[in-house]
Amino acid sequence: MIIDGFEIEPLTSGRFDDFVHVLGAGGVGGCWCMYWTCPSSATFMAAAKGGSTAENKRAFRAQVDSGPPPGLLAYDDGEAVGWCRVMPRAALPGLANSRNFKTALDIDGVWSLACFVIRRSHRGRGLTATLTAAAVEFVREHGGRTIEAYPTDPTEQQSPAAVYTGIASTFERLGFEVVQRSAPHKPMMRRRVEYD
Repeated sequence: MIIDGFEIEPLTSGRFDDFVHVLGAGGVGGCWCMYWTCPSSATFMAAAKGGSTAENKRAFRAQVDSGPPPGLLAYDDGEAVGWCRVMPRAALPGLANSRNFKTALDIDGVWSLACFVIRRSHRGRGLTATLTAAAVEFVREHGGRTIEAYPTDPTEQQSPAAVYTGIASTFERLGFEVVQRSAPHKPMMRRRVEYD
């Protein structure tokens, strides 16, 4: 799909090198977008060691190869420049153990928009909003009924690494509402997915 001039594609095995291009050779400190899939921070940290050779990279590659696509890539003139992880919340056990995002709310049919990575060359161009709009369409195509995000609600300027889940005001503009707030700067936000 094309949104805001960017081509958005699901991450499949044939696009894995494009995913690496977005995250960089070290996979953002060995994360490889596996934080929320790990049951605990200790498990995640052990699997992040090694950066480009981290267990997290192998585990994420296995997810991609087995499918379904665990998220979306954004392309600008053929170059992969952005990434977001979007998948059913129930497939991300780290959320159930999170101090801020464990919940008593219904999670049936809820999909998580868990993180974003935007290449430095394309930051400040609204790609988080573009990827979020694409994620809503992706969830609709897969029969989800709600999309959930975990943004930061900052009180001061923060580094891109600190806002890997997005900024609350971006989601508010896109129709998300706060449904839970366990810490002042960490709202959990949801938007219903509408069907014709």
